[in-house]
Amino acid sequence: MNHQQPSLTERRKAATQLDIARAAAALFAERGPDGTTAEDIAHRAGVALRTFYRYFRSKQDAVGPLLSGGAERWRALLGAAGPGVPLAEALEGAITDALIPRDEHAAEQLGWTRGLLRAAQDDPALRAVWYRVNQDSEERLLPVLARLAGEDADPLEVRLAAAAATDAVRVALEAWAVTDAPTAGAGSPAALAVRCLHELMGGMRLFKG
Repeated sequence: MNHQQPSLTERRKAATQLDIARAAAALFAERGPDGTTAEDIAHRAGVALRTFYRYFRSKQDAVGPLLSGGAERWRALLGAAGPGVPLAEALEGAITDALIPRDEHAAEQLGWTRGLLRAAQDDPALRAVWYRVNQDSEERLLPVLARLAGEDADPLEVRLAAAAATDAVRVALEAWAVTDAPTAGAGSPAALAVRCLHELMGGMRLFKG
């Protein structure tokens, strides 16, 4: 399947958004969301305040690109699964590959996520961003799962599978974030997500194949 490559302008926009997101996450870790202003984030990111507001409505919105990065990675891995691969196998493989940090960047991503989810416990606006990121991920996952499930699959079952898979990752990350468990092995996001996946999807015909 051919996908149009993002333009240079789109790549620059995405890079700027990620710079702002990292600045916001770092400040939240240092001062908490209440102790951080949009001006602080813009200054840390090296952009004008008007640039900040061109991309984000609030300081909490600014961390959206960091929180959505993992979901984008595992959707891409799932989308790369070949035809005929059982849905359960494809989901487990993609989630595991996405949540086990293979390099410094992936480990950093998980670290940001843990810090932000901890901060979100006391910040309703930050929790709302997290929930919105997951809702968006579920909607983007639907066509990917529909392709893997095949034309004969029940649309309602595909929708349930998208919801369950998204929630498996969400709950796993939330459960892991409040602990000091490692990023790999027992208690890690990948291990918890696979467990959640089986608990939530074990009774689905799509998951059984």
